[in-house]
Amino acid sequence: MNNSLTVKQNRRNARRLWGGISIAAIQALTQLTEKHSLSVCAGDVLLLEGRWYVTHSGLLALARRNRCAGIHVQPVPAFCDASTQRWAFAATVYKSRACRGFVGYGDADPSNVSPPVHGAELRVAETRAVNRALRKAYGIGICSVEEIGSFTGQPISRPESRKQPQPANGNGNHGGPKVRDRLCQLIRQHQLDASLVKSYATDFCGVKTLREATREQVETFVAHLADWAEKDRNALLCQLNSYLGAKEGAA
Repeated sequence: MNNSLTVKQNRRNARRLWGGISIAAIQALTQLTEKHSLSVCAGDVLLLEGRWYVTHSGLLALARRNRCAGIHVQPVPAFCDASTQRWAFAATVYKSRACRGFVGYGDADPSNVSPPVHGAELRVAETRAVNRALRKAYGIGICSVEEIGSFTGQPISRPESRKQPQPANGNGNHGGPKVRDRLCQLIRQHQLDASLVKSYATDFCGVKTLREATREQVETFVAHLADWAEKDRNALLCQLNSYLGAKEGAA
């Protein structure tokens, strides 16, 4: 992999996706790119509140590039309670057959996961454990996006959001900056086709164009998309692919 080319691509893609980015954030992205070959375009990293977070897919791709020998995951019974949806897992990453293993723990319950994934706490806990073990094994100092709880921080400010006031009902801006940024995050995190997601959103909201949808309709769609992507991404992809004909016809 040509790291020099990848660094330039990552910088360009990051500025295109998140607008004005601080020098410190660009420098951090450069270091992540040079050391771990993480890709912005592939959804390996996300920028939230000016900080970089690695994604589950990015960590798995890193493990694959480094020929990871295996990952073993098991629940920690003492910290699991199905009646309250509280789960904890321990994951061990083996970088090679001779490796003694890098252990990471992950937990999840309704209090530390986002509302769209309530009911999927078991899978969230398992993912967090795997992410933490992979970060230890390959020296990733930044946190993974799946390890953080319900993200309630403000989205990154962009020049256009400072120049124009946002309509109270959210019309004309796809539900407001928070909802729009959450939708973009889901598309990158789960590597979805943005055009197909847009087609599905208009159909889901029962409108001709997404700009006609109310904020409530867009919020409902984003929650639905997040829940489906977390629980059964393959089924979601099948649904999105059903809009390929419309996309090709529009092209």
